[in-house]
Amino acid sequence: MARFYYVVFLAIAVAARTQAQDNPLSAEAKSDYQIVRNFVIRAAEKMPEESYAFKPTPEVRSFGQLIGHIADDQYEYCSPIKGEHQSANFEETPPPKAQMVAMLKTAFAYCDGVYDTLTDASATDKVKFRGRDLPRLLVLTHHAGHAWEHYGNIVVYMRLKGLVRPSSEKAAK
Repeated sequence: MARFYYVVFLAIAVAARTQAQDNPLSAEAKSDYQIVRNFVIRAAEKMPEESYAFKPTPEVRSFGQLIGHIADDQYEYCSPIKGEHQSANFEETPPPKAQMVAMLKTAFAYCDGVYDTLTDASATDKVKFRGRDLPRLLVLTHHAGHAWEHYGNIVVYMRLKGLVRPSSEKAAK
């Protein structure tokens, strides 16, 4: 029986590797997005509820507003690719932590579907984004890059609160 599971696992691994080889650009874009998505969600879960109102300086967003902004961006970037006009407004008045984390996960799940359908062949399909016709892959590259920028903000907030950021957790153990 163990041999059967080994063969099944090997077949799945080979299929995944073959797909990545057939679609190297889209596979890399998906991987980058998944990494930042997971870091942002873990950070949102890790930050204590009382720190969601924390602002390093009065001029910047609170942690909750920053998480709300990232959730909003999922719809801004991914709805044009889906041919939809979805939007959210979590940044202005973020709900309590539990609701915000749930909304963030839902927002990322909305984009997961976009990345799941991305192939190298569809990467050059034009999408109307911010008034311009842009290749799908370019919009998604900007999307992940924007999330990475804000993950950088999250890192500062977490450090100021004495927390280890998700991207360093394994190294800290």
